[in-house]
Amino acid sequence: MCAAGQLYDASAKVDGTWEPVRARLGLLGPLRLKSDEVDEPVSVAPKIRTVLAMLAMHPDQAVPVSVLTRELWSEDPPVTAARTLQTYILNVRKLLAKAVGLTSADIADQVLVTQDNGYSLRSRGLRFDWVDFLQSADHGRASLRAGDSDTGIRELEKALGMWRGSVLSDVPTGAVLEARRLMLDECRLDTIEALIDARIEAGAHQRVIAELASLTSEHPFHEGLHAQYMRALALNGRRAAALEVFVRLRSRLIEEIGIEPGYPLHELQRKILNSHTVAHASLSVN
Repeated sequence: MCAAGQLYDASAKVDGTWEPVRARLGLLGPLRLKSDEVDEPVSVAPKIRTVLAMLAMHPDQAVPVSVLTRELWSEDPPVTAARTLQTYILNVRKLLAKAVGLTSADIADQVLVTQDNGYSLRSRGLRFDWVDFLQSADHGRASLRAGDSDTGIRELEKALGMWRGSVLSDVPTGAVLEARRLMLDECRLDTIEALIDARIEAGAHQRVIAELASLTSEHPFHEGLHAQYMRALALNGRRAAALEVFVRLRSRLIEEIGIEPGYPLHELQRKILNSHTVAHASLSVN
């Protein structure tokens, strides 16, 4: 299960005072920079977007020059890599300066600083949508565990509503950003599953059927989503359709991967086959 880890508040407390958010960086979709001054896609050269994304994925951490160089050029950097990277950093500082209303010199001193043979993007006055997503998802799960389904569903919906498309969809990614992208994609799927479970438990199983039809088509080997689809259909009185979902998934797994569905899906199939009066508890897949 994904967790936010280090938390970033909407305001950062510095020297006993609270500094308001100056700008928001969006990475859950095309790269976007939003503030009172600008609200627009980041329309700069692709490698500059890569540098900004690397820094925004590691707020308050020193990202070494060597790591940035590898992300930009893999194992074959040009002889001018160090100087070119400095130019990219200068361009990122200009972007941030325009967004937050500071000079480039102030940005270099306060926001995007040179540190430990690398660069650090300080979160003071900045917000990152991927951090907000993880925080809201954590809050939603915690509320569900505490028995507050209304708050839990609302927070999970809020978290998923922050996504504007695929993570870093307009950013060239190397090994580090690709790993972060995959991590966030998995977190999104985990959050979707948690939300659908909560809606089913709240009696809204009819509402999730169309969504699950789309999700299982998009993720044809995801057993958890198929189990939810089966459960929602069965709870809605469509036992035959629920069993057909299992048959299609089993055929696909055997033909294309050479494996059987896991025990939870087989057990859910058995419960649906043997159940004449379908209830929430009887169709648990835990």
